[in-house]
Amino acid sequence: MLKFLLWCILLVICWPLAIVALILYPIVWLVLLPFRIVGIAVGGVFDLITALFSLPGRLVRRIA
Repeated sequence: MLKFLLWCILLVICWPLAIVALILYPIVWLVLLPFRIVGIAVGGVFDLITALFSLPGRLVRRIA
């Protein structure tokens, strides 16, 4: 909702720039999508590594 309101303000102030932003937004989103997917994958790998390193401590804590 905030993005829409900012776009409306931009439309009132400078309508050609608002139209260009409206056209370029999906293109920029598509270009940045692979980086977002890689970020999710890297975050999952880091979570897996953290879980593997903390597993022995969690097991010892649970036994004791």
